[in-house]
Amino acid sequence: MKHRNCHLLIGYWSRLRAGRDVPDQSEIDPRAIKRMLSQVFILDARDAARPFYRLAGTMLCDRFGLELRGTSFFAHWEAQARDRLVLLLRQSLQMKLPVWLSAIGTTANCAMIEMETVLAPLTSGPGAPQRFLGIVQFLGDFSQSGGRAIAYERLIESRMICEHEPLDQPQDPPPPPPCDSHHAARPPHLRLVISRDGPAPLQCDIDDPMRSLLAALEISRPAGQVR
Repeated sequence: MKHRNCHLLIGYWSRLRAGRDVPDQSEIDPRAIKRMLSQVFILDARDAARPFYRLAGTMLCDRFGLELRGTSFFAHWEAQARDRLVLLLRQSLQMKLPVWLSAIGTTANCAMIEMETVLAPLTSGPGAPQRFLGIVQFLGDFSQSGGRAIAYERLIESRMICEHEPLDQPQDPPPPPPCDSHHAARPPHLRLVISRDGPAPLQCDIDDPMRSLLAALEISRPAGQVR
């Protein structure tokens, strides 16, 4: 997982279950996840082949361009991904583990943005888990979409996730190119020499522009100190 909010949601889910396999939906306190509530949703997956949104945050509805409540979770996924998604939902419910989905969202004007979705299984009363607490996180600059809604998502990668999976670390920048000491110009520099017995002479290596600057500033110097 790349975004901190996804890790925070998994941490919250883990605290709710308190040693049990999964928490119950009734235990979710919206105030505990208020900072990301607009991106959170509840998915009903009693039939994993026909999951639908029971609730969805306002940002998600805005980004997908419609009220998501009651609509199919598969409506905005490309058709080729649906068999894989059905299998992932079933595995997640059976194994009682959250699942992570990496995707590329595309708008009608062909703008693309990286997205990740986390689905954490829930019970709703006695019995086996049949719902998910989920979050969708947009990883790019959504303003580049020109205000267009996400038309469909293409599944790129997926896996079951561990509760304490570390945040992905950004790649280190490439090292600077090696310096060729035979060709690199030596920059002007100053060296301060301190003497206890007299004024501190100033020694420096300077070029013509530096000489002009010193003259303009009317800096006096003893003869022989500048070479």
